[in-house]
Parts: sequence; structure tokens; C-alpha cells
Amino acid sequence: MNRIFQTGWIALLGAALTVSAFAKGPQPKLPVITLDVAGISVEAEVADTEETRATGMMFRTTMGENEGMLFVMNEVGSVSFWMKNTLIPLSIAYINQSGIILEIHEMEPENEDFVASRFSTIAHALEMPGGWFRRQGIKPGAKISGLPATP
Repeated sequence: MNRIFQTGWIALLGAALTVSAFAKGPQPKLPVITLDVAGISVEAEVADTEETRATGMMFRTTMGENEGMLFVMNEVGSVSFWMKNTLIPLSIAYINQSGIILEIHEMEPENEDFVASRFSTIAHALEMPGGWFRRQGIKPGAKISGLPATP
């Protein structure tokens, strides 16, 4: 779910299409932070630039059970993700500035349909292994702490 589109999505769309056109393999591991997701410790790589957000989990073949990728948005707004060149199933949580999960979506490998947020107050998105939130009993309304600030 590795290309993200947000308010001002035309510029991001261009960056995403450029990255997806030239990316031939996974990006190197990104800096990691520890998040508390409804009482569960998660090690999350931080994607906080246009390039790292656009590449995301593309071409990766494994992901640890309590490992994820946190997308830090440039600004709060609506977002949309897709799974082009993403080989493993993922679950994504769309999160507001207060760290509250507003939406959770299941994403299938290599599905190029966009999954847009229903809310326009998204500050972060957290990708986890497919079904992770369900297995942990985490639903919209749950709190995540340890998130970096958004602009």
C-alpha cells in the first residue's frame, strides 16, 4: 500500500508514478520507532519523505508480526493508498493527529485499486501484516502513542 495520495495529490501522484516506474527492489530499511498500539508494542519504520512514502513496502517479501511501516503525512487531510508492486497482504490504519485510529482496511497484494480515507483528518497511516489489527482485537477508536508530530 505503498504509494500514498493526499491533499495536493497531483504532485504526489507524479512522485509515486515516477518511483513505481523506476523502483526495481525494496527500499533499504528505514529508521524505526516503537509505537504503543492499544497496549501492544510495535516496531515501525518511519516513511516521512515523498520518496519513502511512495515506495513504502514495495517488493518486500516478509514482515515481522509486530513490525510495521508508519507513514507521516506532510499535512493533515484525506489519503489514499494502493498495493502496486506490494507482494504481501497488509492491513492499514488511518490515524488522526491525536493518535486515534479512524479506519482500518485490508489490502491485497498487487491490487492497484485505491483505498481512500473516508475522513479528511488523517495525519498518519500504519501498515501492518495482513489481518494484524483483527488478530489483536484493535478497532477504530483505539489509541496509538509514540507517533511523531505532523507539520
